[in-house]
Amino acid sequence: MDLVGAGPGDPGLLTLDALAALQCADVVLHDRLVADEVLALAPPEAERHYVGKARARHSYEQGSLNELMVELAQDGRHVVRLKGGDPFVFGRGGEEAASIAAAGIPVRVIPGITAAGGCAAYAGIPLTHRDYAHSCQFITARRRHGAIELDRDGLARPRQTLAIYMGLSALGEVCDELTDAGLAPATPAALVERGTLPDQRVLTGTLANLPDRARPLALRSPTLLIVGDVVRLHAALHGERDASPPVPALE
Repeated sequence: MDLVGAGPGDPGLLTLDALAALQCADVVLHDRLVADEVLALAPPEAERHYVGKARARHSYEQGSLNELMVELAQDGRHVVRLKGGDPFVFGRGGEEAASIAAAGIPVRVIPGITAAGGCAAYAGIPLTHRDYAHSCQFITARRRHGAIELDRDGLARPRQTLAIYMGLSALGEVCDELTDAGLAPATPAALVERGTLPDQRVLTGTLANLPDRARPLALRSPTLLIVGDVVRLHAALHGERDASPPVPALE
């Protein structure tokens, strides 16, 4: 069985190993964030099952999904569990791989480009830069029971970028948590909606004003929050890849 990262959206970001696994699949179990163009790379006769999760709306509970994967693999079919981004970066891939392995089924993990890397690159925001950031933290704003729970230790280190997943629905609360942790309200911040896809939008601002700027735009998930001085480079580096309509610029 293969646990495959589909990347953040653009089919061109699939790895060669991911493509090969898809082309040999008998069954594909895919997430909500996997693009149709990626699913189309599996054989036409392959079964496709949507097993995705949205906030408070799960097509399968995790335990039931683990059982389904094991059952299909035990039938002798080549099962591809296709996940947006990278399976081992906030994708529950570790839980799924452990369940499969516990059933005695060999599992191969094929990594993918995670949202932080793909969305930042397509938005023209380098996660590290010698003049702005020497480190980067990948953070999820939500924990197992859906609560906002940021570990404040280390969030306000100088010359650091924060790439925050799943923070859009409580953006104001997340920005407040970051300023309470010691970041200045004027810290540059950006939202990248549907990063790497043709309708990508990028909104820049600061921790103080980004929630108000985002409100009239009705942004939807998947949206990545990037915080740090590297956001200042967006205007110069986004080039032709930024498909954003006009939005308020970074002050």
